[in-house]
Amino acid sequence: MSVGHQENFPVASVLLPAALRHPPHERLALLAGYRAELRGLEAGRSPGSPLFRELSEVVAAHQLSLAPFHDLLDAFSQDVIKQRYANFAEVMDYCRRSADPVGRLMLQLYGESDNHNIACSDAICSALQLINFWQDVEIDFRKNRIYLPQEDMARFGVSEDQIAACDASGGWWNLMRFQIERARSMMLAGAPLAKQLPGRIGLEIRTVVQGGLRILEKLDEARGDMFRHRPVLRAWDWPLMLTRALVM
Repeated sequence: MSVGHQENFPVASVLLPAALRHPPHERLALLAGYRAELRGLEAGRSPGSPLFRELSEVVAAHQLSLAPFHDLLDAFSQDVIKQRYANFAEVMDYCRRSADPVGRLMLQLYGESDNHNIACSDAICSALQLINFWQDVEIDFRKNRIYLPQEDMARFGVSEDQIAACDASGGWWNLMRFQIERARSMMLAGAPLAKQLPGRIGLEIRTVVQGGLRILEKLDEARGDMFRHRPVLRAWDWPLMLTRALVM
């Protein structure tokens, strides 16, 4: 089940079905019902829906914390009602709840959830979320959402009208280069996690890291113009990514 953001690295959760594409009041009501189900699990009550009966079995089998699920629901609710972000701290607070919980749950599932691994995982997951935001500026704008920090747009002289016009002139490239470097630095800070984890999961994380970095390379090559050159991973990118993953 995907979170619903159109992304190359879909953040998966066992909570949010694709059916959560309803009017805002219906989405919020459905999410409130999910919160009630989570609170019921915490209180030891039997789940009322098949979805949460399945979740309760997974939680019990792997001793998963429910805090990441609450964070995800908070982020999903925020996406219904919040369309603009004043600064980068606000964007990162959203990433903390929309992306980081997925990595934390994966670490719990693999029994690798120590403080160092969590910090690296958070960096990777937040970087992936930022990359999705930067490649989907136009797509998100059509939904009346802008994840680019408002203070950064003002700093580089970029307006909402410029996004509406798909105009990559003026200060656009400087704004996007600044955001690209932020995401790249964050991804590289978390990359050592891939060397910490053994076997298949380590290789998968290395490949995900390289995929994110590859998207940033494509954004660089397009000078941040995702309006005309939205970066996506093609079949020919995978051999390069796998080669880089193997030599990390």
